[in-house]
Amino acid sequence: MQDVLLCRNIHKTYNEGSTATPVLHDVSLSIKAGEHVAILGSSGSGKSTLLHILGGLDQPSSGEVEFKGHKLHTLSPNALAKLRNDEMGFIYQFHHLLGEFSALENVAMPLRIRGLSAKAAQEKAQVLLNEVGLSHRQAHLPSAMSGGERQRVAIARALVTEPSVVLADEPTGNLDDSTGEQIYQLLTSLSEKKKTAFVVVTHDIALASKMDRVLKIKDGQLVSNQPAQEPV
Repeated sequence: MQDVLLCRNIHKTYNEGSTATPVLHDVSLSIKAGEHVAILGSSGSGKSTLLHILGGLDQPSSGEVEFKGHKLHTLSPNALAKLRNDEMGFIYQFHHLLGEFSALENVAMPLRIRGLSAKAAQEKAQVLLNEVGLSHRQAHLPSAMSGGERQRVAIARALVTEPSVVLADEPTGNLDDSTGEQIYQLLTSLSEKKKTAFVVVTHDIALASKMDRVLKIKDGQLVSNQPAQEPV
């Protein structure tokens, strides 16, 4: 199976004045098309930083990230933004929906940024909202929806561009167990339909155990990389 995303020898250090804070140390990994991978680690272990670097939202201090043959550090800001819009979806613990826009408008936004007409973008957004069970809520603002509904809108927004990979940072961390399980089942179902790879950062061992593979990060280092059914 083809690698869709890989990184080699990633180091990340944040510098503030004379203080240097190392966050990631020589991390190398690959993600295959359609694969479900969990990045497991405690708070402050570097897992969210790694996710941001994989998505081109942050730059490593050294090392490189390659996405479908494109080395991210060689791309211009505009080319990198286009790659993210065309090929990547992002889901966060806090949904980051735009409060002044309806569910339909939020989901359509990545397509509008891509240049689709409002009509075409909203037609595709309607399909995704139906798939996440929210066709009846498409005109509602985020403030009128529950936490689980808002997260489902965020998932629809991440998938509306039919990305090759979705990067999710604690996507169920702000939800109760029942709603979190529903979100996971939804991600799995949509992934099977669209052959999308998922990289999910979490501290939830139960969630991680459902993935194809678990990467364990400790103190900025990759200390485990194994099938999810094995102990982590």
